[in-house]
Amino acid sequence: MKARNIIKTPNIMAWVLLALMPGIAGMTYYFGVGILWNVFWLSAFSLATEVFVVVIRTGTLAPSALQAPMLNNIGDGSTFLAAWLIAICLPPFVEVDILTIAAVTAIGLAKHAYGGLGNNIFNPAMVGYAVILLSFPQALAAWPALGGVENLAADTLSGATYLSEFRYRDAMTVDEFLLNNPQVMHQQIIAGLFLLGGLSLIYLRIISWRIPLALLLTVGLLASVTYDQGSTQSMGSAWFHWTTGGTIAAAFFVATDPVTHPSRPSHQIIFAISIGILLFVIRTQGNLPDGIAFAVLLANCTTPLLNRIHRQRQSQHV
Repeated sequence: MKARNIIKTPNIMAWVLLALMPGIAGMTYYFGVGILWNVFWLSAFSLATEVFVVVIRTGTLAPSALQAPMLNNIGDGSTFLAAWLIAICLPPFVEVDILTIAAVTAIGLAKHAYGGLGNNIFNPAMVGYAVILLSFPQALAAWPALGGVENLAADTLSGATYLSEFRYRDAMTVDEFLLNNPQVMHQQIIAGLFLLGGLSLIYLRIISWRIPLALLLTVGLLASVTYDQGSTQSMGSAWFHWTTGGTIAAAFFVATDPVTHPSRPSHQIIFAISIGILLFVIRTQGNLPDGIAFAVLLANCTTPLLNRIHRQRQSQHV
């Protein structure tokens, strides 16, 4: 219990960043240092965008006037968290100009256009990622072969390329596909490392268990219903959808963003279920190469309505 009591508000983002490190380390081990390239440049560009916007909003270059706004906007670590979440969506060594667009969009548009931290409707990281995914799909599909298997791409948070390979597997059963792609174990290790970090956040009471559990159960239930015992028409088992792509990372690190999810616990479950449904439908039926970013952003649209319903119920009981 002592470990849970040491968490203070200014330290929350630092703990979340720390919890992301095992997953990033696993990605770096299997995909190479290009993952750290993305983390570094996205962090730098996001920080530069934050500083620029704060200066513009403050309207002065005087250090005394900028000190408090800078500490409020940069000191909480949310800027770096958005950068890291975008980074784990991307293949290694993404071009610098694309990373710049992602950072400016996430911090300048999704965060500050709505009034800064605490006022944004949409998850900044997912906005930044979605913009470059739609603008530069070919560049973001350049994943290296994993586990020494040539000409087979695999990804992490989005799950786009690997799941696309599964969808168009030329009349192979699920078992045949997995047998021909032994690198799936590496995907599971990466997912497990993100799970380890996510569970630590629940233990420290930084995030609640409701959203991750409801999201994962929804995806698992839909996958089980459509699994078809692994035939050539099967959409994949629950385990497959949990451990390939970025379902785990999204459940613990993206969907749990306290600013963009509803405040009422029961509404959080509704929010998570909607993400799970949208994720599975886009992943298995849609033409887009990604499901998580768009599922989260669409679910974010429901948060203001659910919060309004919550406030109305509270006022009725006063």
